[in-house]
Amino acid sequence: MGHEVTFYGVISEERFEKLKGLKLLVCDIDGVFSDGRIYLGNNGEELKAFHTRDGYGVKALINSGVDVAVITGRDSAIVKNRMTALNVKHIIQGQEDKATAMAELCEKLNLAPSEVAAIGDDMPDLGMYRFAETKIAVKDAHPAVTREANWITTKNGGFGAVREVCDVILQALGTLDTIHGASI
Repeated sequence: MGHEVTFYGVISEERFEKLKGLKLLVCDIDGVFSDGRIYLGNNGEELKAFHTRDGYGVKALINSGVDVAVITGRDSAIVKNRMTALNVKHIIQGQEDKATAMAELCEKLNLAPSEVAAIGDDMPDLGMYRFAETKIAVKDAHPAVTREANWITTKNGGFGAVREVCDVILQALGTLDTIHGASI
């Protein structure tokens, strides 16, 4: 039996219920917040594109009391600036071993796997899944990631996948209508 989720189709009633106890959403950056492409200029500058709807969803989720963290293998001022602007408190960069980073973060915050969701797109993100009961893959994730996930978004990474996850969590919490300030 499924539960109709606003705009994004059906999610199982069991998964939907588990989202009500969520305290932390952990996201990869490249391929999740961005489309996975990295633009490099002739002078070594690096550019990434972030979807504004994802940012709005993150702010709404944080305002509803769910913490958001990012764990990424790369180190980038762009990521720090963007995540800081979104009020993300836990920005872990340059961490190739995402399992260790995730374990340390969950221990620091004293969170059980049932209180954590992780969203990724490629094989390095599988380490985060060890410490999250809700394992999310973006629609265009690597097949090894979608195989391990228990939720696959309807949107591709960089094109609203993070917003989709935030909206579904907000709906489970019963705050989707109020946080966005409109009757949906």
